[in-house]
Amino acid sequence: MPIKAFGNRSFGAFLFDMDGTVLSSIAVTERVYGGWATCHGLDVAAFLSTIHGVRAVDNVRLLNLPGVDPETEAAVLLAGEMADVDGIEAIAGAHAFLTSLPADRWAIVTSAPRTLALRRLEAGGLPVPDVLVAAEDVVNGKPAPDCFIEGARRLGVPIEDCVVFEDAPAGIEAAEASGAAVVVITATHAHPVETRHPSIAGYEALRAAATLDGPLRFEAASTPGPLA
Repeated sequence: MPIKAFGNRSFGAFLFDMDGTVLSSIAVTERVYGGWATCHGLDVAAFLSTIHGVRAVDNVRLLNLPGVDPETEAAVLLAGEMADVDGIEAIAGAHAFLTSLPADRWAIVTSAPRTLALRRLEAGGLPVPDVLVAAEDVVNGKPAPDCFIEGARRLGVPIEDCVVFEDAPAGIEAAEASGAAVVVITATHAHPVETRHPSIAGYEALRAAATLDGPLRFEAASTPGPLA
């Protein structure tokens, strides 16, 4: 479904997931999490298929490994990710799109800890927003909707007037539960994504502009792309 499905609807704010949505960190994540899984005798491929969009502490907790403290292991994973930014890059068109938005009308809402989010945004050459909701800012991580609701609250916009840009099933579920509209980013997906939401591969042909009274509205692109 193309973004033109939104028609002339306007939105109070845009909320962006980070990993897989505005930047690609798959190589780093698979190196760090894959190494950790190997050390704990896990099926690496099976484990990696479950981790995207979810906080590290929640990923470890769900494994319910005997004698393993989720907080301690999450710290180990964080240290590995902080030390490795090789291969992190912005999703096509993300920088131009983000910098085109009014500063008080967008936020990053991520399952990564704040320190890691800032490091990855810098590594990907992306702007740091005024509002950044990170793993430690909510009690319940994705797929709970808390983080998106918090992002909207900090921007002073009802969540029902927001669009969430997401790529991972846990994040999409969280966005749906929050009551926001959803756009699915498919840039890092190896296979076609089946979704009832508008989807785009990247941001190269995506445009948005503020209306006279402040809200944002998607515009038709000047070149063929996902709006057509």
